[in-house]
Amino acid sequence: MPAIWPLEVSNVLLAAECRKRLSQADRSYFISLLLELPVIVEQESPERMLSEILALAMRKGLPLATTDMNVIAAAKRSSLSIIK
Repeated sequence: MPAIWPLEVSNVLLAAECRKRLSQADRSYFISLLLELPVIVEQESPERMLSEILALAMRKGLPLATTDMNVIAAAKRSSLSIIK
C-alpha cells in the first residue's frame, strides 16, 4: 500500500464517525481488524506518491481499491484491476 493509505483510512473512518455512520467503538474495532491484515505500507516520498501510485500497483501486480473515477480510468488504461 502507498504510505498515504493509513491517513486515507483514518480520514474515512473519522468522516464516518462525524456523520454518525460509525460509532467510536466500531471505529476502534475496525482499526483492530485492519492491524491484523498482512498489509505492507510502502514508504514513498510525497512527490513519488503523487505520481507513482499506479506504478506501485503495477509493480506489485495488485489491484487498486478506489471509487475515484479518474483513478479508475487511469487504471483501466494501464490494465490494472480495480476493487470497488
